[in-house]
Amino acid sequence: MKVLIVEDETVAYENLVDIIAEINPAIEIAGNTESISQTINWLQSNPSPDLILMDIHLSDGSAFAIFRDITVEIPIIFTTAYDEYAIEAFKVNSIDYLLKPIKAEELERAFTKFGKLTHAEVIQYLTQMSRLNTSNRYKDKVLIPYKDRLIPIGMKDISCFYTTNKSTCIYLKNGENYFYSKTLEQIITTLNPSDFIRANKQFIVARDSVKNITIWFDNRLLVTLDTEVPERIYISKNKAAEFKAWIVNDV
Repeated sequence: MKVLIVEDETVAYENLVDIIAEINPAIEIAGNTESISQTINWLQSNPSPDLILMDIHLSDGSAFAIFRDITVEIPIIFTTAYDEYAIEAFKVNSIDYLLKPIKAEELERAFTKFGKLTHAEVIQYLTQMSRLNTSNRYKDKVLIPYKDRLIPIGMKDISCFYTTNKSTCIYLKNGENYFYSKTLEQIITTLNPSDFIRANKQFIVARDSVKNITIWFDNRLLVTLDTEVPERIYISKNKAAEFKAWIVNDV
């Protein structure tokens, strides 16, 4: 069996690889993609795997955007660290739905469920699942609690979202910053992927706030924004090509 892992967090990907090897060393990892665009390109350029393990929160938005652009006729097991989605709906409409951190016994149970499905049942699951992919309605404003007020902030005024020690801040083009109660994983699914990208574990950046890109010594990219931020923003070597394509709106 060949499995494609759609996962943008290195630790989570390596954990899945280790668990799969523990469950069945004969299972082959066909590939690893980290974003909507990478996944679409991979599926269009490679032989179909037997199964996909897919994180819902990807670096450039919700994984359901994949199904808007291409027809996927491959069984999928969804994974995510957050359960704000309609879990019961996913359990009904996909092969399985696993919450992170993934446990070996849960993944093995999902593999067993997959192994018992007929081709007709797989197609039925995928047809039902596509109905969950309603058109994205991206936010154009966020409300930020500040003292005794709620401050509406337009997306066009945001340079980046930054997280550290489980705390998130919004940095504005005018130099102001505010604490925000949501995680980057929750935030990225509400943003237009043409305007914002998950640069790394600490940052989501706005495309029109990127003022300079420096090629770093190990082929990483160093990104400079139009406002001061707490630490340098690096794009990994693996994401560099995707980031450059996103900057020029060529994704």
